[in-house]
Amino acid sequence: MSVARSGQGFPPSWRLREKAGFDRVFAGARRFGDGNFTFLVRDNGLAHPRLGLAISRRCSRSAVRRNRLKRLIRETFRTRADELGGVDVVVLGKPAAASRSNPELLDSLQRLWTKVATSCAGS
Repeated sequence: MSVARSGQGFPPSWRLREKAGFDRVFAGARRFGDGNFTFLVRDNGLAHPRLGLAISRRCSRSAVRRNRLKRLIRETFRTRADELGGVDVVVLGKPAAASRSNPELLDSLQRLWTKVATSCAGS
């Protein structure tokens, strides 16, 4: 599957799935956060970013709400991926996020992606 440079698509190579990958990010990450999410970021040595999600039942007991958060995170990542460079990002959800509206969550996510992008550009 070919992915356009304009940020279209979310190929499997951009997903962080293995436990070892998550452990590596948790072990030596830079942290960015607000009241809704915590982003753990670590260089991955690749030409593209990878995303891992850790939206637990502690964030919300409702699977519908957890899945909504994951969809929003994936979509904002997909649209901002070309700004991020070669980093692994694990996103942790906080309980407050489950009760926020979509516009509030999108605003929060955009601010955090901007922090990550400027931090990565400075590295």
